[in-house]
Amino acid sequence: MKSIASLLSAAALGAAMLLSPGVAHAAAPNYVSLGDSYASGVGTRTYITSSGSCQRSTKAYSYIDAARIGANLTFVACSGAKVADVTANQLPSVTSSTNIVSVQVGGNDAGFSSVITECAKPSWLGDCTSAVAGAQTIINNTLPGRLNTLYSSIRSRAAAAHVVVVGYPRLFNGTDCNAGTFFSPDEMTRLNATADLLNSKISAAASAAGFTFVNPTSKFIGHSVCGSPEWINGLSNPVSESYHPNVTGQAAFADLVQPAL
Repeated sequence: MKSIASLLSAAALGAAMLLSPGVAHAAAPNYVSLGDSYASGVGTRTYITSSGSCQRSTKAYSYIDAARIGANLTFVACSGAKVADVTANQLPSVTSSTNIVSVQVGGNDAGFSSVITECAKPSWLGDCTSAVAGAQTIINNTLPGRLNTLYSSIRSRAAAAHVVVVGYPRLFNGTDCNAGTFFSPDEMTRLNATADLLNSKISAAASAAGFTFVNPTSKFIGHSVCGSPEWINGLSNPVSESYHPNVTGQAAFADLVQPAL
């Protein structure tokens, strides 16, 4: 039988534990998602009504990853955004209390949507060569400066935040299985090379800023347009869903981005 002294000692210890402050739990991180239609979730066909023309989806990678890591998400990515739009309309959401930022932008600055539209035409009707050359000129000569300025602004607004920059996948596997498009093998090769060029410039700017770059190229090989399974929509109805990651593609992005967060 325990002595009265030992019982009293145990009771006192228990009371002290009850009165002591509990173990502190880390506050949920504040995560801001910036970018264009690839970041907002266009291609998933399900959008948050209040997001309007920005077409933000609960199937987007940032939405998935915020739930996985228990973060408070400020989701401001918007369909059609260029670097200037991110700076003007989305960047104000990044503040000194922001812990994590993801940003995916640059494709619209290069006019990728209009390039795809031009290259999808029959060769006698479109001028894919000029369209690709124009995009590559912008990527090489104009985009790096825009990205450097944007990344510098993100860092100045959230000095301690961890920033993840997300690149773009190649769109083609070498086969055009869509009846309404006329991509030649050479055109698909050049469009994929342009995506690679875009990633190289985004990666270089991210590295210069001290940010983490996530490159989706290898993960999406075999799963782009006409892939098996297809993670990027081909020509779709409505047309705005075309050449964007579908639900499976956004889930693949989420798997890529989460470890970097």
